[in-house]
Amino acid sequence: MREPESGGDDGSAVRPTPAMPMKTDASHQGALISANPDVVRLLGDPLRAQIVRILAAGPATTSHLVADTGAKQPNVSGHLKQLREAGVVVPEPRGRFTYYRLVPESLQGAALHLADLAADARTHSGAFRDC
Repeated sequence: MREPESGGDDGSAVRPTPAMPMKTDASHQGALISANPDVVRLLGDPLRAQIVRILAAGPATTSHLVADTGAKQPNVSGHLKQLREAGVVVPEPRGRFTYYRLVPESLQGAALHLADLAADARTHSGAFRDC
């Protein structure tokens, strides 16, 4: 871990390090939802959400997803890449075709985080802060 730029204990600015990231409202909120790429944010896109709903019914190829969504193939492939990088889907080669399958645990993890946030909101809904 790096040393602070100018002390740090006297209230001066501390330079963020990889072990101690600078916390902003947006980055802190993202950490509350998921340590992985933000699955909730990914599912906020209507086409990605539609792809996930289709894959919930079983594995499908890019061609299946293009036919089911009406989207263009490069667009579907781009969304599949983002979902794959986030661990939401995995490719499974089967002969000449690649099927994409949902990873239920990634969705369950996001759902649990949202349930925890909802419980916190319910618990603290009457706790107004002083101005």
